[in-house]
Amino acid sequence: MAFETGLLQKIDDIISKHETQQSALIPVLRVVQDSYGWLSPESMEEVATILDLPPSGVQNVATFYTMFFTEPAGKHVVWVCRTLSCALKGAEHIEHHLCKKLNLNTGDTTEDGSITLMEAECLASCGTAPAMLVDDTLHENLTKEKVDSIIDSLIK
Repeated sequence: MAFETGLLQKIDDIISKHETQQSALIPVLRVVQDSYGWLSPESMEEVATILDLPPSGVQNVATFYTMFFTEPAGKHVVWVCRTLSCALKGAEHIEHHLCKKLNLNTGDTTEDGSITLMEAECLASCGTAPAMLVDDTLHENLTKEKVDSIIDSLIK
């Protein structure tokens, strides 16, 4: 799999800002995932070639971090925080509500491919719990009504 010129330019820019190829790996994987929506085996192989790293090392990093998807994810990714502060403020109920509303289990993607629901270990919003991250937007002080409004805006 050969990356297109624009993506290669972004990767070269990332590499130029890092002292080693290894230190560029996570930012490079991030930009590849942003371009394709997930990290296919072929895209990880191409990253390994570009960075002159073992393919197994690239795959190990991609499968270790929950922010990377090694299977196609939905158009939108919803992360529900489940750490103690959010749990005490009802994150479990928010997550259950989302599962019911979207007709899926945590970790799954809706049938139409619009939303993937995930659990986050921490979204750093303890004072405004419960919280969820939708794509790159943080939503805090969640209620079922707020969640419905957010999700409805994604699937309209």
